[in-house]
Amino acid sequence: MIERVEVLYETPNALAPHYSRFRVDERLLLTGHSHQAWPDRAEVGQHRAFEDAARWVDEKWDRALEQAARVREGYGRLLDTPAETICLGTSTHELIVKWLSALPLRERPHILTTDSEFYSARRQLRRLEEEGIELSTVPSRPGIDVGHRLAERVDERLAAVLVSTVFFDSGEIAGGLRELATACQHHGVPLLLDVYHQLNVVPFSLRHQGLESAYVTGGGYKYCQLGEGNAFLRSPEDCRLRPVVTGWFAEFEERSHTDLRRVGYGPLTQRFAGATYDPTSHYRAAEVFAFFAEMHLEPARLRTVSQHQVARLRSRFDALDLPPDTIRRPEIELDRLGGFLALQSPRAEEYQAELARRGVLTDSRNQTLRFGPAPYLHDGQLDAAMETLGQVVEDLG
Repeated sequence: MIERVEVLYETPNALAPHYSRFRVDERLLLTGHSHQAWPDRAEVGQHRAFEDAARWVDEKWDRALEQAARVREGYGRLLDTPAETICLGTSTHELIVKWLSALPLRERPHILTTDSEFYSARRQLRRLEEEGIELSTVPSRPGIDVGHRLAERVDERLAAVLVSTVFFDSGEIAGGLRELATACQHHGVPLLLDVYHQLNVVPFSLRHQGLESAYVTGGGYKYCQLGEGNAFLRSPEDCRLRPVVTGWFAEFEERSHTDLRRVGYGPLTQRFAGATYDPTSHYRAAEVFAFFAEMHLEPARLRTVSQHQVARLRSRFDALDLPPDTIRRPEIELDRLGGFLALQSPRAEEYQAELARRGVLTDSRNQTLRFGPAPYLHDGQLDAAMETLGQVVEDLG
């Protein structure tokens, strides 16, 4: 159990021994926003999945579904919503496609979003636009009032609104979402929130933030440390959407009572489900959620750690005093940022590649270089990573 978050800033980091398989104390893993290391506990789940499959063969599914239930409970705690409102999937793209297929796009072929949505949503929406769906976007910056600006565009002609709660390219938290949810509810327009870039690093409560009418998607690949295959879609309790793209697991509990005259759907935990999947990811995720609980790594404490780490990276970057036309830090208040530091540079991809060659793993998106800390890194590692960036910029000229 981590009693004081300050022990995570010290050398050695108190969490690092629990991540020995990823060697977090030996490497500068600043890929925390893209892919965090898994705790060693995850391997327990991996092995148990194989053992259950080997012992029970096709009868493993009762045990696999128990793991899925534990994962839904974990997400329910993070979202402050009943686990019974959550459907699991292998990726957010899979779930978004099913959700889009349930919308009345023939009657209302118009979708509203922002210009900073993640690739899986942006690409799919642009492809729909090529097929005749009208796609409108509003700028994500400034993020503090993006919900207000979206709300002003909501009317009965819209099929849906999609927006991230933290933008992947800037790290900025979206503001005004309560106002947006109210506008969508008033006009009968489904609202989908992408919380992937916020979950388990910036506390999020549907109840406290007045967002219980929204659909919510996200996953565990980033700050939850669950690895691949652990996405979810949360639905409002009054959801009646009938996705056109649907698999037989969507009626898993009712499969012996199927009405052949009309496709049926199970409860919200199944409504957007697909078909047979690899349950190993759920075994792994259930163990990681248990590990976080045992370590007392709740979102509020993780936010404290994250803000400390992002602030330290910012201050070390500012001290480098690099030419702003080469690389710069957008002026966003610290408390308006999610869990990573985004730096803007026309050479972002080149810098990322050179940093990797020098042992600092980051990630980049177009002209954005992202430094993603994680709670298993100590301050000395953050300092070393930023010092290396200064050397890279100087050496590359």
